[in-house]
Amino acid sequence: MAEAGTAGTITWREVLAESTERLGAVGLPSQEARWIVEEIGGFDLDDLVTRRGMARHDELLRRRLSGEPLQYVLGHWSFRTLDLMVDPRVLIPRPETEAVVGHALDEFDRIVAGRSGEALVVDLGTGSGAIGFSIAVERVGARVWCTDRSPDALAVARANLSGIGRPARRVSLAEGSWFDALPGDLRGRLDLLVANPPYVAAGEPLPPEVADWEPHAALVPGNDGTEDLDVIVDGAPVWLAPGGSLVLELDPRQVDRLAERASAVGLVEVEARPDLAGSDRALVARRPA
Repeated sequence: MAEAGTAGTITWREVLAESTERLGAVGLPSQEARWIVEEIGGFDLDDLVTRRGMARHDELLRRRLSGEPLQYVLGHWSFRTLDLMVDPRVLIPRPETEAVVGHALDEFDRIVAGRSGEALVVDLGTGSGAIGFSIAVERVGARVWCTDRSPDALAVARANLSGIGRPARRVSLAEGSWFDALPGDLRGRLDLLVANPPYVAAGEPLPPEVADWEPHAALVPGNDGTEDLDVIVDGAPVWLAPGGSLVLELDPRQVDRLAERASAVGLVEVEARPDLAGSDRALVARRPA
């Protein structure tokens, strides 16, 4: 990487050009160089680079060239209206999950139509808080519980919760495995239950950036990939209020099996909803009213 020399001798535009070349040489998108440069130097590429800025840039670029995901390198990533802190303690928020939140919000609006007061929402396995916090921010009538069995993940969620402002007053965090994390008096009262649980089968190939960096327990629940999905579907009729909705993210190949299971446990109006690419990514089901 270019030497900074005396502070203020090169511009960020020059740094960007060399960074772009280095990332391109290993097949990484050129846009990533701009994100790294803007993270440190801001948006004016004609500003002069300080020694400290150069050192910080070189460290981020080194981490990216080593294979670490860009989101972890930057330390944060956008999700819908939020800018979330992310690191290897939590999964990287993805566009597929943004679409799942959209389907959950559609269900929220259906549930609260024509009634007053708050609606009770649970985000099981919250990770960074992406799903639950988005619902709290985008719907002022949402009272949200976010759970995770990982204390490390909850530490990240807690940090993100402090950054969402007033909606944080309507959010509670709880540690535990799926429904075990919830107070018993919520049983039968949930208006909306949302989850993006682990759904990758053991042994299924994953890109190195995912397999080598993201938390394994948040990706792979067991041999079949549906173990945690089954737990959530089976518990939904007990925890949902009459007319309440379950919204699950899952692999499109799992939709038929989980839809059958949802119907078998008494949920109705079971259907798949698409992600931004048009693949079935969310399963929506309701407790009979």
